[in-house]
Amino acid sequence: MLKIYALIFIVGILGTFAYGAKYYYDSTQATIATLRENNAQLEVAVQISEESIKTLQADMIKFQELNQQLQADLQAAEAYGDELQSKLNRLDLVQDALRDADKLQGKMNGATAKLWRGIIEDTGGDASRPLPSWLQSSSETGARDQSSNQGGEDNSTNSEPTQASPAQ
Repeated sequence: MLKIYALIFIVGILGTFAYGAKYYYDSTQATIATLRENNAQLEVAVQISEESIKTLQADMIKFQELNQQLQADLQAAEAYGDELQSKLNRLDLVQDALRDADKLQGKMNGATAKLWRGIIEDTGGDASRPLPSWLQSSSETGARDQSSNQGGEDNSTNSEPTQASPAQ
């Protein structure tokens, strides 16, 4: 009988070791599967981050080029503004208006029409279509009233004409 108990004890110990080995194998395989999934996710994350870094570097280069272009455009605009300022400093618009108001009006209307066409073109409009009559130069519209009052009524605040004082 002692042999039977010893055999049962040995079989029990071997069964416990076998169950422990199977449990260890199954848990190790599950851990390996989880680690493979995590590794695959990490590889995808690394690939995405490397692509993001490359995209950011390309964008940085593009932004630097655009910034340089903007700086060049800004310098050109400032130079053009300086040129316009120097032209305005050389012109005496009051004297020109007193000498030949019609000629000055034509120049101003022409410059305004050119500016207006540029604005229309820059905003995507058709700059070749005719401008409004109030914006056309006097050479485009022919003879016309020189006042800016389109209604024809007199809106002046002075009720009497100016009288010249007699010479002494």
